[in-house]
Amino acid sequence: MILVFGGTTEGRKAVEVLEEAGNAYYYSTKTGEQDITLHHGSRLDGAMDEESMLTFCREHDIRLMVDAAHPFATQLHKTIAQVSEALNIPTIRFERIYPPHDPDIIWIDDYSQIPHDIHSLLATTGVQSIAKLKPIEAEGTKVYYRILNRESSIALALKQGAREEQLCYYEDPKDIPVEADAILLKESGISGGFPEKVEAAQARGMRIIALKRPKTPVFFTKVNGPYGLKRAVEKLLPEFYPLHSGLTTGTCATAAAVAATIRLLKEEMPKKVDVLLPDGETIQVPVGYGEGYAYCIKEAGDDPDVTNGIEIRASVKPSETFEILGGEGVGRFTLPGFDYPPGQAAINKAPREMIRQNLKQLSIIHCPLSIVISVPQGAEIARRTFNPRLGIEGGISIIGVSGIVKPFSEEAFIDSIRKCMTVAKASGSERVVINSGGKSERFVKALYPTLPQQAFVEYGNYIGETLKIANELDFKEVTLGVMLGKAVKLAAGHLDTHSRKTTMDKDFIRLMLRESDCDIDISDITLARELWDRLPGGKREAFASTVIRHCAEHCNPLMPKGSLTILLIDDNGRIFNYEFH
Repeated sequence: MILVFGGTTEGRKAVEVLEEAGNAYYYSTKTGEQDITLHHGSRLDGAMDEESMLTFCREHDIRLMVDAAHPFATQLHKTIAQVSEALNIPTIRFERIYPPHDPDIIWIDDYSQIPHDIHSLLATTGVQSIAKLKPIEAEGTKVYYRILNRESSIALALKQGAREEQLCYYEDPKDIPVEADAILLKESGISGGFPEKVEAAQARGMRIIALKRPKTPVFFTKVNGPYGLKRAVEKLLPEFYPLHSGLTTGTCATAAAVAATIRLLKEEMPKKVDVLLPDGETIQVPVGYGEGYAYCIKEAGDDPDVTNGIEIRASVKPSETFEILGGEGVGRFTLPGFDYPPGQAAINKAPREMIRQNLKQLSIIHCPLSIVISVPQGAEIARRTFNPRLGIEGGISIIGVSGIVKPFSEEAFIDSIRKCMTVAKASGSERVVINSGGKSERFVKALYPTLPQQAFVEYGNYIGETLKIANELDFKEVTLGVMLGKAVKLAAGHLDTHSRKTTMDKDFIRLMLRESDCDIDISDITLARELWDRLPGGKREAFASTVIRHCAEHCNPLMPKGSLTILLIDDNGRIFNYEFH
């Protein structure tokens, strides 16, 4: 069981991550005032001291804790650390993302370091800091306290010794409701509005004093985003998620490039490197080294990826300009429709930008570098991917939008469909033929002998998404090839026909049989294709027409700008053809 300490934006994100598992957990907040919906989690309201936390963890078999509380909840962090050590429970600290320290800001470790030459100060450090600021009030500094405009905060502020005329309120981090010489902030990170507060104060010409965030206990596993949290949970409590995530080839190439660059310019060879993902969070990725290169082993998690376990390498050398090149085992685009023109290495825009941004984070991109990404097994593995059909020759492509592979990811599959559809459009074909896989494609290809290979695209189970993409790309003519197993699901309105989403609806099939004037018993069938053998020869045409008509009712609205041809295919390759405009 997992125990999360939240009440923050990070706590809310932690809930989203844990809910994906479908397993039970606990979510604890001090005040109970956070509006949050838990489907699989149980809410705990009220502060826990060390004794009550120890008792709770023992009684509820807590095996992992996630500290997603406010960075300045110092006592809570201390208590969690004590319990973590006492019960040997691993703990993940879900940190915020913090911008680099601005040298124009006065950074302090505690309130006693506030400069004494300030005449007026706007404190945005919360009601608990009011008592700590009384000494500078006594020295003559006029202090205003900006707090949340809610009864509990106002009551606590007055109890702490503030006067009503000292209180001001805000909803927006950029609000500065009083005139003051200086502003006091906590280093609250991006999610805490720290950059916005700094920007607003700078616009007013105020001196900015920032209280540094407390340090996290060294034995906590630190993450600063949802992907890092999920991967940490997968490592520390593997059974919580039924399926585990992996890394894209883009993330692996980035990690290898970072490691190779550190080795070249800093003469260091770390075993793990920090990789900045496109969403702004940072994860640690294991790396290794060979003669003249660094490498990262592709980790697919539980996603069925043929690239799992391959070595992705990066070699780096000084250059006149910054460039990212493809070496051995990295394919090349031979057709239009991609991020880069034919002839370029099949390294997509997102991973190129990841590499660039990560080297910029290291402050070494100002030294122009030539980075060559290579995959020794790439040419062989590429034969088992979509790449040959897409016109990517000679190796695999380096891809990835988020940097993380979700197991059996719908997003990843749909993204591959979009790539195929984009290439089909770029081929100049006005018609795209979408089908469920190799068998149905073999049958429909014979009907369109003049279409290029790129015009035939597999939709897997995502019929609805594929039709939407066809409409977005403004295809004038779309042919949908479908076999009966998927067709009866589609006819019932299921645009995603995967077995985990929907099953064969015998009642709906009986309805279609009645509409087709077919009186047969289907109570004992287990697969839809058995219907072909049950239907009298003269009734197959009528039943096929009914099935396609129902399919069209759900598919046509997705193609308002083009015409749709639906081909229903039986096991022998007979095609029932109906066209809709």
